[in-house]
Amino acid sequence: MFERFTKDARTVVQGAVGHAEAADARTVDTGHLLLALLDREGSRASFALTALGAGGERRDSVRRALAEARRRAGLTQAETDALAGLGIDVSEVVARVEEVHGVGVMSGERKGGGRRWSGHRGFDRGAKEVLEKALRVAVARRDRRIGDEHLLLALTIRPGVPAEVLADHGVTHESLTRVLGDGSGEGAGAA
Repeated sequence: MFERFTKDARTVVQGAVGHAEAADARTVDTGHLLLALLDREGSRASFALTALGAGGERRDSVRRALAEARRRAGLTQAETDALAGLGIDVSEVVARVEEVHGVGVMSGERKGGGRRWSGHRGFDRGAKEVLEKALRVAVARRDRRIGDEHLLLALTIRPGVPAEVLADHGVTHESLTRVLGDGSGEGAGAA
């Protein structure tokens, strides 16, 4: 499938692996894909993020929101709210766990101490789903190659933290489709 990826999309995938390595995570997840997309400049995805107000200086806000969700063990705000409805204060649980085991321990990423993961980093189920959805999005848009914009669109389709964080910053599937066009060659981001 990667032979159908544009240079920009391949760079995003490589960047996601880099983010996973930097965090000493065993697998690449959807959050790593989003972080790699935020790193891009001069691509269709970065154009769309900027046009929707989540690019440039606002990228740090997206990164912070993603980091906060990682601290909550990857729970979305909706999941956190549902647990609150059951009387479980996720912030309190996180605080207590971090008090005993260290800040960021629930993120699934290793911080100092312990053995470093030096093996091959595969993609978790969610990241694989995003890559598959990117292919489906490209086909639906009648695009021959999978670009970083298709990865971004796929992240907005798949429920989870990246989609929630993007939506909180004004980036939804609908808004992206408006900015990028419908794939027929029309729209602000058409190539």
